Amino acid sequence: TRWSGGSISMIVFIWTIGEPSARTVSCRSFSTTNRPLDWLGQIVLGGIKDERKALRRIALVLASTSAFVLNTALVAMTVPVLSQMLEQHPEIRVTVLSRKQFEPLFKGLPRTQFLEADVKGKHKGLRGLIRLAKTANALGIDMVADLHNVLRSKVLVAYFRLKGVPCQVMDKGRAEKRALTAQKGTPAKQLKSTHQRYADVFRRGGLAIDLQTKPTYPKAELSARLKNVFGTGMQKAIGIAPFAAHSGKMYPLEKTKELALRLTKETDFLILLFGGGEKETTWLAELETHSERLINIAGQVTYTEELALISHLDLMVSMDSGNGHLAALFDVAVLTLWGVTHPCLGFAPFGQGPNAQLLPDLEKYPLIPTSVYGNKVPEGYEQVMESIPVEAVIRKIKELA
Repeated sequence: TRWSGGSISMIVFIWTIGEPSARTVSCRSFSTTNRPLDWLGQIVLGGIKDERKALRRIALVLASTSAFVLNTALVAMTVPVLSQMLEQHPEIRVTVLSRKQFEPLFKGLPRTQFLEADVKGKHKGLRGLIRLAKTANALGIDMVADLHNVLRSKVLVAYFRLKGVPCQVMDKGRAEKRALTAQKGTPAKQLKSTHQRYADVFRRGGLAIDLQTKPTYPKAELSARLKNVFGTGMQKAIGIAPFAAHSGKMYPLEKTKELALRLTKETDFLILLFGGGEKETTWLAELETHSERLINIAGQVTYTEELALISHLDLMVSMDSGNGHLAALFDVAVLTLWGVTHPCLGFAPFGQGPNAQLLPDLEKYPLIPTSVYGNKVPEGYEQVMESIPVEAVIRKIKELA
């Protein structure tokens, strides 16, 4: 997955449950044509200057999160925030706008529907974005929460502001993160987590969220075919997801192989191997041949089935990448191996504390974090993850699983 500066965010619409109050006009009673502003804009212009007060009364929101991005981590990190918002605000209904492939991530949320963003088809380019905005606007929106804050999401925000819809935009802390990655050998300062930054967007819109460490979803029900993966279910199952978008965040494959083979000899764990793409799948398929307790999942199951398998793990070993965030949704323990990035930037999986983070040798590599997303690797930092011994990973796995 690569970042694009023109990416836009997933959109979430939130609707009230129950009848509107006497002072509230249902959005469906207004025509969506021949009007300069939508109905909330008219209410605001009519004298209600405090958008938060209006929102509390109407409780109908549109939230925009990483929808047009092929970044599983950022999309997955929105899910526990939305889940707890829905739990703490039972009057809310949500419509999520994102790529079709991410729909399974939101199917377990109550009072939530999904709207596909066809970014390679009818929603491509500026005209496509306007078409998408019109489709969203026809649903009736009280607030836009942009949880990605990039060029294309700014287009949607501009559209809805012209329609009189209050918009809240995520503060990504870009300046703080740039300053942190520019420091030379100074101790890393812990920044606000991305989950909290998402929650702050809703708070500014009048929907305060008390983020608590708790499962977002229960374990998924397994089909007969998936149950066969776990066998009798008497042994612990761990996942290993050795790949990442950038090489600076990826544990060396030879070390990953050593790790997997030693685990088969030193423990009775069942080990599920996760990845995607032709090269990754081929590598994992070869690794699988070394033991009956190594099971390659890549290319063998659907995305929904992969989520179900992850939900039944005892531990997920992940890089600074999406699989760790997926596992955290099901309250699965996650051991994250960090390379040129660092948990201080706020991207640790939800609910996973400092004890679940394994870092390189920071005395040898004092410039870490070298970048926010791991795409910048200074000279001499190409092998930072070689400094994480396999023995240290095995000890931590035994401790956490």
